[in-house]
Amino acid sequence: MTKLIFLGPPGAGKGTISQRLVKRQGMVQISAGDLLREAVKKQTPLGMKAKAYMEKGELVPDQLVIDLMVERIRQPDCKQGFILDGFPRTLAQAEALKKNRIEVDKVVNFLVAEDILIRRLSGRRMHRITGEIFNIHTLLPPPGTKEADLIQRPDDKPEAVKKRLEVYKTDTMPLIDFYNQEGRLVNVDGEGDSEVVLGRVLKAMQ
Repeated sequence: MTKLIFLGPPGAGKGTISQRLVKRQGMVQISAGDLLREAVKKQTPLGMKAKAYMEKGELVPDQLVIDLMVERIRQPDCKQGFILDGFPRTLAQAEALKKNRIEVDKVVNFLVAEDILIRRLSGRRMHRITGEIFNIHTLLPPPGTKEADLIQRPDDKPEAVKKRLEVYKTDTMPLIDFYNQEGRLVNVDGEGDSEVVLGRVLKAMQ
């Protein structure tokens, strides 16, 4: 059983590598954003609390996100190992994991140059019907796909990407020092083919 946290800026490939590990190792990928959306959809007590903030366009309070994550991590399927993707985002969230006695084995920090991140994210397109993600630079959709069906999320536009990277540096970078001091941090080169990056992550997990 391996318990991991994936750290890295938007576009570092955390989601892609998580999905590959899920298939390969039988681990569970836990994304804070997905959890929030699922809780709202199912109208759970925590989901209804979160919905009230989301409808006002406000950030969901740390404690609500923490409660959701802790509840999910304690479910039986996580005993096979899990990957926390996009959580913790702040020192307060990292401290909350410790307070709830949720230990992790390794914190994988993906290193990718900023110009590559901007290129990856600004090139990302989502198929409006299937929800599949493609990239105009690297992962092209199947032949015959209508251009009108490929949409760019507002937060993937170059100016928005730069803003997201600034927020990451301010809020999440302190976690690198936090986990480094605990001796759990491993840096992994996140550039290149995803199979190659997966190999680096598997090596770092040993």
